[in-house]
Amino acid sequence: MTKKANQKHNAEKTVHDIRRATRRHYSAEEKIRIVLEGLRGEDSIAELCRREGLNTNVYYRWSKEFLEAGKKRLAGDTVREATSDEVKNLRAESATLKETLAELLMENRLLKKSVIGDGEDGI
Repeated sequence: MTKKANQKHNAEKTVHDIRRATRRHYSAEEKIRIVLEGLRGEDSIAELCRREGLNTNVYYRWSKEFLEAGKKRLAGDTVREATSDEVKNLRAESATLKETLAELLMENRLLKKSVIGDGEDGI
């Protein structure tokens, strides 16, 4: 790659990184507000998205997710996703259980070796 092409590539990468870092993150409440505003139909979806600084594809994805979640809830599907604290606790418990299992496996191997006599009997 030539020096000029390399500089152009670096500049494009820098612009891309800045855009990614400054991308707006919407809370669940903001997403719901925007989707409900779109469903009301007072303004076109394109106008709503322009005003909110949002790509129309993102609006339609949120709208689909919103309606699917409502449909599941009305159908009686009340299973909820775990909260981040629950996930954190489950991961910690899983790590503890894995450590305990590893210790027990090591003890088991050591006991087998001591009973067999360091593997002299062919196991």
